[in-house]
Amino acid sequence: MSDRIRLSSTTVNAPDALALAKFYAELTGGVTKGSAHWATVTGPNGFIAFQQVDDFRPPVWPGADVPMQMHLDFFVDDLEATGARAVAAGATRLDFQPNSDHCFVYADPAGHPFCLSTWDGPHLDDEVDGETGN
Repeated sequence: MSDRIRLSSTTVNAPDALALAKFYAELTGGVTKGSAHWATVTGPNGFIAFQQVDDFRPPVWPGADVPMQMHLDFFVDDLEATGARAVAAGATRLDFQPNSDHCFVYADPAGHPFCLSTWDGPHLDDEVDGETGN
């Protein structure tokens, strides 16, 4: 036994876990497994889990009524082409676009904001942690 802790995945709340996993699988070319209660999507560059929540309320962005708790970022080469693909899969392009020179914000079918971005930085793994020196 060890006291090592390893990051496993990010889990996103949804009204239907499998439906939302299928959306992200279509978006990323991933593979979906699971049920309406618990599902995953595994793609070429990552893994996301989804869990069904009975009283799910989609976040409002920007806003505070139901604040965004997190969002997913996807690195893309072409904002227009990938945006069209996202909309065809069921996403909605949101009105508020604070960084439209390099990033478009969408909502997935459950209402979670996500970004398609051409910005490839900053690379935090290249920086030194000020407290630990690591």
